[in-house]
Amino acid sequence: MSSFFFIIISGSLDSLPIITCSGKRKASVAKELTDKGYCSTKNMYYYGLKLHALAYHRPEHLPFPESIVLTPASENDLNAYKQNWNNIDNRNFYGDKIYNDAEFFKNTRKNNNSIMLTPIKEVKGMPENLKQRDNAYNDLFSTAVSRIRQPIKSLFNWLIEKTDIQRASKVRSTMVCW
Repeated sequence: MSSFFFIIISGSLDSLPIITCSGKRKASVAKELTDKGYCSTKNMYYYGLKLHALAYHRPEHLPFPESIVLTPASENDLNAYKQNWNNIDNRNFYGDKIYNDAEFFKNTRKNNNSIMLTPIKEVKGMPENLKQRDNAYNDLFSTAVSRIRQPIKSLFNWLIEKTDIQRASKVRSTMVCW
């Protein structure tokens, strides 16, 4: 009798805006790579790129980047996931509310044995008594997901501190040297 088991790896997903200029100004830097997007965290429109990261969860350490993708600023985070990480098997992904697409991730779970855990979005039009009943569970679950995701924010803060990547307005060339 043989038995099989799978090791489930945890990964956090997030994106970081790389701002070439504010949305109020006319774009003049790297126009072939950038476009206008909205950053809900900063509550601002901007021209630039988004750095999307998938990182291995490592308790009590900065997450280790598995994959980094650059997209124009207008690219939706869920689309970046679908294009780059959709076929990863046996993984628990932790993302923010933008990754909340129950039908899509139902298929991902079935086909790839991978799940996406996100903070719970409030359902509009839900009766008040149901909101109150579900509130404690939703808050605890959302807090747990946010705690697992928090280190990727620390990774981005470290990257900003070391490279000043968010001030891309100082860049005058699209040439990339690796």
